[in-house]
Amino acid sequence: MITDQHPEHRRIDLDRSEALRLLGSVSLGRIVFTRQALPTVRPVKHMLDGGDIVIRTHEGAALTSQARQADNAGVVVAYEADVIDPDTHLGWSVVVTGYARQVTDADELARIRHLLEAWAARPGVDHAVRIHPDLVTGVLLT
Repeated sequence: MITDQHPEHRRIDLDRSEALRLLGSVSLGRIVFTRQALPTVRPVKHMLDGGDIVIRTHEGAALTSQARQADNAGVVVAYEADVIDPDTHLGWSVVVTGYARQVTDADELARIRHLLEAWAARPGVDHAVRIHPDLVTGVLLT
């Protein structure tokens, strides 16, 4: 039987603006997308830009090709970031669901490259994907 080790802890649902504020306070998260009809999760660096989540990708990334091949609606993804203390289990978690589209405008892409450093210094990390958050949920664990 599983019991709650911290019965005094509370879970508080966050509103959209607070959830996005917390998401913007960290630079790492996880993107969830479909690859060969199965869910795939990748850790990535991100930034918030005009209310959207932006990540950098490389030419061979599965998400890059999916976002490029998708029609104007984009490809459905989920994005998650959190800060949870491993000892106390306190912190927060935010999940965003929305449509990802490859950034194709050269000026916008150059601006993103300047603002968001690639996670790994490897050749070809010169693409970007913009995720518009349609559904935003978050919890605060206190």
